[in-house]
Amino acid sequence: MNSSGGSWSYESVQALLTLAREGIPVSVISLKLKRSITEVRAKLDDLGVTPIAEV
Repeated sequence: MNSSGGSWSYESVQALLTLAREGIPVSVISLKLKRSITEVRAKLDDLGVTPIAEV
């Protein structure tokens, strides 16, 4: 996993989808995947997944 904004591997996308479906906030997903919140939100948007609202 790359913190510099590199391409998303299949495994990273699967982890992202799993975390999002579990209702994990984007801020936590970004820490787990070592990517910026902006990158995580953009990828979720690309995938048509709406993240839960931050509390």
